[in-house]
This record gives sequence, C-alpha cells and structure tokens, in this order.
Amino acid sequence: MIILTPIHSFEPGGVERVAIRLHRAWRALGVESQLVVGRDAGPGKDQRDDLSYAILAPFWLPTAAWETLWMILRLPAVIRHIRPDILFCPGNSYTIVAVAMKLLLGRKCPPVIAKISNDLSRPDIPNPVRFFYRYWLRLQGRLIDRFVALAPAMKPEIERLMEVSDARIDVIEDPALTRRDLEGMPRPVRPVKNATTFAAVGRLAAQKNYALLLRAFARMARPDDRLTLLGDGPERGKLEKLAVSLGIAGQVTFAGHVSDVRARLIQADVFVLSSEYEGVPAVILEALAAYLPVVATDCCVSMKGLLANPRHGIMTPKGDVDAFARAMDDARTMQFDADSVPSLLSRFTIETGAGRYLRAMRNQIRPVRSRR
Repeated sequence: MIILTPIHSFEPGGVERVAIRLHRAWRALGVESQLVVGRDAGPGKDQRDDLSYAILAPFWLPTAAWETLWMILRLPAVIRHIRPDILFCPGNSYTIVAVAMKLLLGRKCPPVIAKISNDLSRPDIPNPVRFFYRYWLRLQGRLIDRFVALAPAMKPEIERLMEVSDARIDVIEDPALTRRDLEGMPRPVRPVKNATTFAAVGRLAAQKNYALLLRAFARMARPDDRLTLLGDGPERGKLEKLAVSLGIAGQVTFAGHVSDVRARLIQADVFVLSSEYEGVPAVILEALAAYLPVVATDCCVSMKGLLANPRHGIMTPKGDVDAFARAMDDARTMQFDADSVPSLLSRFTIETGAGRYLRAMRNQIRPVRSRR
C-alpha cells in the first residue's frame, strides 16, 4: 500500500504535526508513505531528516499567499507519478485539495480518506455564507470516499451535515501523543501558592479568541500571576496592544513559536483554551499529559468527553469572559486527579492511531483493487 499525504509546509500547526507523526509511524511499520509539502518553510523543517518527502515549490517561488491553489495545480502530476493507493487528507483545511483532485483526475484519483479535524457546525460563519458552506459540506460528502472522526461525538455531525452513511465514517482518536509522552512525563508537585502561571498554546488567530483570555485574565489576576502564550500568528500585534490597554502587559508573555512545548507546560500551573471552535484540541491532551488542570470553552462536541472528570478541568460557555475568569480563579486550587490520566490518554497515542488508520485504508482500497 502506498499512502500520499499533502501538507502546505512545515509550519507548526496541529494538523501538520499529527500528519508528520503518522507518516513516520507508517514508515516504521513498513508502509510506503510519501509526504508532499507545498513549500519548504516553517520551524518544523529542522526535524525532517528522517522524513520521505517531496517539495512542490522551488525555493525561489513564493507561494505562501496562494498555497492551496499551488497545491491543487501541482498535486495531480505527483499523483500520476507516484500512483498512491490512498490519498490521506490530514484535516479540514485540506478537503478543498481532496475535492479538487477528485474533480481533476476523475477515476484516476485514488480513494481519499479525510480526517475531520474541526467541528463542522462553525457558528462563526455569517448567515449569508452559511447556505454555501452547507452545500460545500454536502459536496465533500459526495466526493470523498471515507471520513475519520476524532471522537464518537463528532460522528453524528458528520453524518448529518455531510450526508454520509455510518459505514463511511471511522472513529479514530487524534494521535497527538506517544507512549513515551505518557511514560516519560513526570508528575510535577504544584503546591497551592499566591502566584499562578497560566499557559496557552496555539496560533494567535481569531479562532482561538485570545482576546477573551486576556480580558478574563485581567479580571482575575493577582499581582504576581503570569500568563504565557506559546505560539505566533496574525493577531499578535493586536493582542499585544490589548494587553497594554488592559494594564496586564507586564504579566503576559508572548513567547512565539516554541519547539519544546512539554518543557514549558511543566513550568505552568493551569492550562487555558479560549477557542471559538475546535475538533479534538491536541493541546488539551498535551496539557493533561503534563498533569495540568484545564480551563476551556465549550468549543467542540468532544470537550465534554475530554473534561468529563471534574478534577481534570472546568468548561465554560464560549464568549463568556466572566465565567472564564471565575474558572481560571477556581482552577488554581483544583485537586487534580493525576491517577486517571494515563488510562484516559492511552487512546490518543500514535502507536494506537497509526494502526487503526492503516486498517481503515486497507478496508477502503480492497474493493477498489478487486474491481481492477
């Protein structure tokens, strides 16, 4: 079996990070996995020595502003050359590429398996555009062969909005961790203290609603409390100005991209997620693996399952600054249930997920091969 996975770059997004982990795991299992990268950019390219990949753009051609169109133009030739058995779509942002391949290549396009990495309801989309968005989801349902939901709670939404049958959906928990993550992470002792360090991880973009986080922190922070934002993105300048206007600039650190997130999480006391929408946030899994209590918005259907144990975290309504501030204040004294973390997170390891993806792929290509 030959698997082809397209990603835009080595930028440190959660979708790309998991795609690269799966690629490595499949190759370790003896599967011919090929990574196709739109452009040679991003901090993640420093850890690519053991990858088998091809770059679509020459170094002298800037394609960042139109990377999706560039991938759609160049990928058909790569597919004809490699002739993969499966085209793996690693997240929602790549389904437009998958649909384009189906339309451009027709019957010569390999079966496509798409991982649904974000909730599909997308309340942030304005009503005038929502009709076209719903049609786009149904079109994906017609053209893409198989879907992967990252949690059981996501499956009914995929069936309803994409109009696909239960038989075309596999539930495979997001393989955002490794067994080494679970076995090697020490259980830090975090005594109750007057000063608390809050940490957030993610791209500084509108989806993450860091403005809500900053406003909540400003309402509940004690003089020695600290908030660290790990990540970078287009809203950084706007958020830095907001921190100044709220009078908390001296307590907030914009750390930018950090290669070793685990080391920074160990230094924190509480993890915070203020997003408007997510799929199954890998950062929540990483925070729990660091034995951090979590404060998160009700930003996805999977969150109730992740924080089902009230001693793991607190969930608040989206957009409610006061509720988020109260939850942050309450989390500083939470008695975290560390003993139940390993069993909860064991489903989310790359060692478990890689094999389940391969079984789904083999089930998909078997009827295709039988017709040849």
